[in-house]
Amino acid sequence: MRAVQFSAYGPPSVVAVAEVPPAHAGSGEIRIAVRTSAISPGEIRVRSGELRDVVPVRFPFRTGFDAAGVVDEIGAGVTGVSIGDEVFGMAPSATRGANADFAVLAAWAPKPSAWSWAEAGGAAGAVETATRVLDRLAVRAGQTVLVHGAAGGTGTVAVQFATARGARVIGTASAGNHDFLRSLGAEPTTYGPGLVERVRALAPSGVDAVFDCAGGALPDLVALAGDPASVVTIADFAAAAHGVHMSHGAPDTPGADPVALHGLPIAVTLASEGRLRIPVAATFPLAEVAAAHELSESRHARGKIVLQH
Repeated sequence: MRAVQFSAYGPPSVVAVAEVPPAHAGSGEIRIAVRTSAISPGEIRVRSGELRDVVPVRFPFRTGFDAAGVVDEIGAGVTGVSIGDEVFGMAPSATRGANADFAVLAAWAPKPSAWSWAEAGGAAGAVETATRVLDRLAVRAGQTVLVHGAAGGTGTVAVQFATARGARVIGTASAGNHDFLRSLGAEPTTYGPGLVERVRALAPSGVDAVFDCAGGALPDLVALAGDPASVVTIADFAAAAHGVHMSHGAPDTPGADPVALHGLPIAVTLASEGRLRIPVAATFPLAEVAAAHELSESRHARGKIVLQH
């Protein structure tokens, strides 16, 4: 089968499609014939070598966390799913490999009929991350939440999940994305110098929680929340220096948060009610994965970047 991998750190050009032995579902897993899969921003940083001291890599490194497709193999102990079902989900964190013709999923849910294949292929990781961070922040109705980097793949889902919990959401993005954020239920403002003043103009009493999807602004975000414990980042490796928690869900890794797989059925419900969209910035054929990496590396994509298989 075809699968995306890289065998050395470097620019997007090191990523390529290779022929590899087919994957098979183990106990508690399913395998899907992949229709779409997503580019992971974290893997962009792994591929560049930026995270070589944080994320151990064994080459060749197979890529992809999120995928959607049709179930074609069911592992031992799995119930509630049948061959031919359309699902979306996440590959095991230890093996990844969702950017392939066939992918093993460790967590999944039925593909909502309201979503295209492109939306479904980019959904699971962002849904899990948004749920995990909002749970840690204990976001609830009546609170005001700031999502920093709200127009990206995870930020867009975080905005909608926080809104679904009954929170008021302020989201930072470039001016060109403000109408887009309003369509998702957020009150937009720009990032950069003067962020504290702009957010306080919208929320004079400050904010109850901050979900940082972008990085680079932790002193301002802590000032707005009033307490480092009310800020969680998924993007800023300087978090500890500011007393801020950096959230990740990689099992058996120091500091990991509980993986929030319960977010997947919540996403299905919200999608069926017309309350959750998965914005897709662009789609690429699997063979053009290097171009997809280039777009992700630019950090200007509005929503998820998806590969079509």
